[in-house]
Amino acid sequence: MQELTIGHALILGLLQGFTEWLPISSSGHLVIVQSLMGVQVPAQFDIMIMLGTIAALILYFRTRILSLIRGLSTGDPAAIRYILFIVIAGIATAIIGFSGKHFFIGLYDQPLIVCLFLVLTGIFLYAASRPAIHNKDLSNKSALLIGIAQGIAVAPGISRSGSTIGTALLLGIRPREAAEFSFIVGIPTMIVASLITFLEEPGGGVPVSFMIVAIAGAFVAGYASIGIFMKLFEKNHLDIFAYYCIVAGCVFALLITFQ
Repeated sequence: MQELTIGHALILGLLQGFTEWLPISSSGHLVIVQSLMGVQVPAQFDIMIMLGTIAALILYFRTRILSLIRGLSTGDPAAIRYILFIVIAGIATAIIGFSGKHFFIGLYDQPLIVCLFLVLTGIFLYAASRPAIHNKDLSNKSALLIGIAQGIAVAPGISRSGSTIGTALLLGIRPREAAEFSFIVGIPTMIVASLITFLEEPGGGVPVSFMIVAIAGAFVAGYASIGIFMKLFEKNHLDIFAYYCIVAGCVFALLITFQ
């Protein structure tokens, strides 16, 4: 294994940022690319650099987030109801994430299993992208199921955005609402995960300068990827990501096996 350099940190940050908001599993790509580059990075590093993509997401959806905050302060029923959905989903995610924490972290050292999960993500996205009637609004039940999907997606190789958006679509939620809720519900979840990781072991021993470079790269790439995804999603091109995950998972598995 090579020693991590600042160049590696930048590449991993850009990769994490670009793939975080695309339904192709950023954590899965980080594990696989690290294996192919011959560098070993602690799972804590992968989790901490999410701070860059979180900042990008908040900036992109700032208008919607501010409207929810204003609505909550003025007692707007619609805003309160939406925030309740976020809380319900967050609780479900937290229960699964914390109970399976050590298992999920252990998967970061199993690149072939991650490749398998990437293929499974592709199959799920393909099912979710099939033509269907989407005329339902969010509800307590759908928020709970989306939260469960987000909790399962803590496993590297299973896309968080893919799991949550796909689940919402299969439940009949309107596409735009499905994508927006998927992104917004990820903010508190990812902030909590990053904060807990920082308190337990900041960066997993990675130099602070490397961490800053990776977070900055994740922010820039993350902001760009949100716009790219929303444009493709609005044109009903979710199946593109399904095909990519299936092919990428198989190709990466071959490269790792025969490297």
